[in-house]
Amino acid sequence: MRITACVGFMRGQVVGMIGNNIGRRFMSSKTYNVPPSSEFVARVSGIATMAKLPYQDTAEGLDAAFIGVPIDTGTSNRPGTRFGPRQIRAESFLLRSYTSTGAAPWESMMVADIGDVNVNLYDLKDACRRIREAYRKVVATGCIPLTLGGDHTIAYPILQAVAERYGPVGLVHVDAHADTGDMSLGEKITHGTPFRRCVEEGLLDCKRVVQIGLRGTGYTPDPYSWNREQGFRVVPAEECWYKSLVPLMTEVRAQMGNGPVYLSFDIDSLDPAFAPGTGTPEIAGLTPIQGLEIIRGCRGLNLVGCDLVEVSPPYDTTGNTALTAANLLFEMLCVLPKTKYY
Repeated sequence: MRITACVGFMRGQVVGMIGNNIGRRFMSSKTYNVPPSSEFVARVSGIATMAKLPYQDTAEGLDAAFIGVPIDTGTSNRPGTRFGPRQIRAESFLLRSYTSTGAAPWESMMVADIGDVNVNLYDLKDACRRIREAYRKVVATGCIPLTLGGDHTIAYPILQAVAERYGPVGLVHVDAHADTGDMSLGEKITHGTPFRRCVEEGLLDCKRVVQIGLRGTGYTPDPYSWNREQGFRVVPAEECWYKSLVPLMTEVRAQMGNGPVYLSFDIDSLDPAFAPGTGTPEIAGLTPIQGLEIIRGCRGLNLVGCDLVEVSPPYDTTGNTALTAANLLFEMLCVLPKTKYY
């Protein structure tokens, strides 16, 4: 469905179309995609696209696009993240048009679901090649990718493509794990190594990298020493307990400045009481409220890409992990530079 944005607001009207193209909202002269209202369309009906958006094959003409990368080949513990994009889309049917912040993304940008990258589930290196080539095409159009993972390996080839267009980027990395390991079982590309590979290739502006929520047992007394040596700001989960993260995000915005920034959000950053459906859960994590504070605190940054990774539906018996992921992805859309607020 498309909306026309104009001065003054008129209520959505049924226009006799079907599927994901039901409803039209008139607000100005420019036409955008907008999900159909449940006032007219049953949430459970239609093709499972993100937020019931229209599907299109490419990123041409889009300001932002949801894109799935369904792999778990880089996973070190519980598998299942290859099914993450599908389940996040299914749970996203509950999303509506606005947040309590007043963000109006559907009236600000042309957004669509452009489907999944055709990954190679048998060869991780080839999967990374396919992801990199797919994202080169997306970012070449000026479209901002919002990625549904997939395990965290995918951040590496995505950032290869993003950095080709924008140069070294700042990184807001929300995770229980640093993902800066060098090697696992003889392999240098896994879901525990993407950001070390990114540093080695000069994809990150290391003085503009912050990692939030890190925790869990480690193999050395100081598992984050390498990160700090690169210039990363490391914010362990202990520094987040019992407090709002709004002050932290004020500092992060100052650290990031005006340069391009990528937001990478691992669902295992949240405590497993809230998000059990993930492959490598760690106790004593962030709350969903803190997750929202982090994402909403990115408003004003020059975001050039975002991802939400590591949702594993086989361990998500209630669907709450995927539902949380869908809402966090919508919140990411709401803080992109072009989003307008009421």
